[in-house]
Amino acid sequence: MHWIAENIDMAWVWWILNILYALTILGIIAVVVSENRNPVKSLAWVTVLLVVPVVGLVLYIVFGRNIQNKRIISRRNRRKLRRLGAGGGTDPAKIEDAGAVMPQINLAYALCGSHYYEGNDVGIFDNGQEKFDALLADIAAARSYINMQYYIIVNDNIGIRVMEALMERARAGVKVRLIYDHVGSFKLSNRYLRRLKEAWVEAYPFFKVVFPPFGTRINWRNHRKIVVIDGKVGYIGGMNVADRYVDGGKLFDVWRDLHLRVEGPAVFALQQSFAVDWNFMGQPLLEEGPLATAVKGHSVGMQLVTGGPTTQWLNMTLVFQQAIARARKCIYIQTPYFIPSEGLVHALQVAALSKVDVRLMIPRRSDSDMLRWASFSYVQECLRAGIKVYLYEKGMLHSKAIIIDDDFCTVGSTNFDFRSFEHNFEANMLIYSTDFNARMKALFVRDMRDSRRVTSSAWRHRPWREKALESVMRLFSPIL
Repeated sequence: MHWIAENIDMAWVWWILNILYALTILGIIAVVVSENRNPVKSLAWVTVLLVVPVVGLVLYIVFGRNIQNKRIISRRNRRKLRRLGAGGGTDPAKIEDAGAVMPQINLAYALCGSHYYEGNDVGIFDNGQEKFDALLADIAAARSYINMQYYIIVNDNIGIRVMEALMERARAGVKVRLIYDHVGSFKLSNRYLRRLKEAWVEAYPFFKVVFPPFGTRINWRNHRKIVVIDGKVGYIGGMNVADRYVDGGKLFDVWRDLHLRVEGPAVFALQQSFAVDWNFMGQPLLEEGPLATAVKGHSVGMQLVTGGPTTQWLNMTLVFQQAIARARKCIYIQTPYFIPSEGLVHALQVAALSKVDVRLMIPRRSDSDMLRWASFSYVQECLRAGIKVYLYEKGMLHSKAIIIDDDFCTVGSTNFDFRSFEHNFEANMLIYSTDFNARMKALFVRDMRDSRRVTSSAWRHRPWREKALESVMRLFSPIL
């Protein structure tokens, strides 16, 4: 060995290793470019690989791969679900007159086969205490099954109350199924899960991350928050299972969020979404048919749109773009993170320049400094077009809602950012109702009183350090 070391020119070894490494980085860059992604996103990855090649290579392997068009449920099972859904909803082709929202209905159906459901009653929760009180009451009333899915479940007071409620129903003979995201709920203790399983609750992690073979799964997270109880009551929105939705957590006095309670035929759309993810867990396809009927005296029309990294189209992006493009009076947006694609920025600017009342509300303080800086980097170009920007100051604004004119809004798990549009599995309810819109607008106006409107002059005169941080985070925003 000593003779070999003496006779090998280490300089040549060093050069060979560096050349091989450079070729590897260039090869990865070629793969990134050849995938024909959004040029902005491709450029972000190329920048990372060139600036920090070692770290960038690891980050790309873990976070950068594209799984678009990968199948998470067989065509056969998807056809079964669609046949079940057809009995509870309306094919858009059979809707005689839906007015200005008809293109929106058609788009949702074309993207993911979303039937239109009439005769729903929808409750709005803008604080966690009311939401969890209602949810726990509905769980206690369950007689057949409970299907629950959350991105984050925390082993705190709320988490324990939900766990105990599920365990009680499971012991009473109710079928209880739970999907939790493995990364979002990474801190969930083994004891918590063991207690659930001992009580006959079927609990499974979505896209379980096991290193090293499945390390690349970490980037594609199930961000949906869906509950279906007995096929009659459903929940969807932005709230996870954690105390911070009640008390604001350690960092905030208030954690402002939004969640819906649905009664009526649209509950079956939530059931279908859960069934797809449950089947992806390797479990038998759930074929529980529609049970809920139209609620007398209520006429809220609804569609469920799901999206994720495996879909053919960027479902959420296209739904948001069309909603913004057809606006004639107003566009109100609440989102915790505002990192839009260039197309969405332009759509909002066009609307504002066309004298549509465009209002954007984001938190002044965020649970993520990186995402806050990235979000703030888009404020100036919004202001330049006449978009009214509000910074929510009462606490953390985690609400995800878009309100268009008098007849359409959407609420769900989707943030206004690249991660929700391209990487996460998301679910949003599309709601067609003038009464519901009026209720949503009233909440938005109330939140405006707890916000500070940004002026172009004040924004331009911020400290240069803030602007620099925002510019840097803007560069990397497509891959955050």
